[in-house]
Amino acid sequence: MNPYEAYMKEMAEGMRRELTEYDFKELLTPIDVETHMDTVKDDESTFVVINSVCGCAAGLARPAARTVALQNPIKPDHLVTVFAGQDREATDKMREYIGQMPSSPSMAVFKGNELKHFIPREHIENRDIEDIMMDLKDAFDEYCI
Repeated sequence: MNPYEAYMKEMAEGMRRELTEYDFKELLTPIDVETHMDTVKDDESTFVVINSVCGCAAGLARPAARTVALQNPIKPDHLVTVFAGQDREATDKMREYIGQMPSSPSMAVFKGNELKHFIPREHIENRDIEDIMMDLKDAFDEYCI
């Protein structure tokens, strides 16, 4: 690992913990992503956070994701995360399942393997966190039952 990669890995560690400490499972490799997506049942829901080092991930996406995942009465069956720019291959594989333009950070709700709701970066940055949380709550309430 070169010094830049080592620095970025160390810098991102706290950003990873902002989700993993709240029961989000990290999918670090393409095999991790495939294993999760191929074993999830059709009636199960998955909430995916594509994590990032940017300011809108730190100030909006991660806090909104963990707050709604913890506090909403209706919860997804699975909470997973991939880290854009860190775990590139895993992120690329998850983006294949999402089927939208690459966007970091972003969030997705699946029912089985079917994408039901997607929040790209442009619907995260420059918005109030309460609005993002309401979008997530509405998606959980509709697709995670």
